[in-house]
Amino acid sequence: MVLGAALLITGCSSDGGDGSDTGADAGAGITQQPKEIAPFWVNPDGTAAQQVAALEKAGKKQDAEHIRKIAEQPVAEWVGPDNPEEQTRGFTEAADKAGRTALLVLYNIPHRDCGQYSQGGAADGNAYREWLDGVAAGIGDRSATVILEPDALLHLVDGCTPEQFHEERYDLLKGAVTKLKSLKNTKVYLDAGNAGWQNPDQIFEPLKRAGIEQADGFSVNVSNFYSTDDSIAYGKQLSAKVAGKHFVIDTSRNGKGPYAQGNPDERWCNPPGRALGETPTTKTADPLVDAYLWVKRPGESDGECKGGPKAGQWWGDYALKLAKASS
Repeated sequence: MVLGAALLITGCSSDGGDGSDTGADAGAGITQQPKEIAPFWVNPDGTAAQQVAALEKAGKKQDAEHIRKIAEQPVAEWVGPDNPEEQTRGFTEAADKAGRTALLVLYNIPHRDCGQYSQGGAADGNAYREWLDGVAAGIGDRSATVILEPDALLHLVDGCTPEQFHEERYDLLKGAVTKLKSLKNTKVYLDAGNAGWQNPDQIFEPLKRAGIEQADGFSVNVSNFYSTDDSIAYGKQLSAKVAGKHFVIDTSRNGKGPYAQGNPDERWCNPPGRALGETPTTKTADPLVDAYLWVKRPGESDGECKGGPKAGQWWGDYALKLAKASS
């Protein structure tokens, strides 16, 4: 599996967004969710909120209400490669002002995604450490929950990432956990793949080498479509192997489970007929599950497949289909 790198920062592409303009309102009237249910920050000027405002302006009220289902939920902000301190400060300050926690995804590991749709990442280990220093400086003492490097461990296990990069990656991940956990109010979840990966026995040792003991837990189903029940079962299997660590589940697009047709290697990529999953909350079905989160931003492309734009770009038609299927 590979990921769509959702690098749209407050409605801008990763080329131009710096995360600093988080206080504006797109005009869609987006407000925060009740803190006791979902303590994570809703970006009132996110991409979905901008589409709601545009659809309302165009008189497409029904479509606007469908997209509002996405816009009104807290979704993760994927920190881009440029100006990480400015980005994370913008997100965490806006969240802090709203009395909420910023949900951030760090997805910049060197040799990311094995040269597939979301390839890229920092140029080398030193560049990554410098970028991470910026991220940490931008978070400071404000409240943040960080999903650390989706697929980075899975691609060590499945043979996708060349052997010569393995030791460095473990070192970078462990260093990232240490750095982030040194912050006063930051929770860290190392990514641990998804329920489609039928070998939790092969990933628990890599999780240990990457610093799971110091982390708050791990994440499952990021940018994927496996059901919440299957994700809980997978997470509990894995948790039992890593000293009972808790985990979070990406439920952003798993409302109808995984796609079972077409090329098996690309079933994860912009599959048709999917739906939004459980809305973000810390009130879950299992005590080991800290939260259901929308880590992948619904409506952003997984990559240039099935007619989609580049990974991370907003795809309005797909967003509308996801939201309509969730009615």
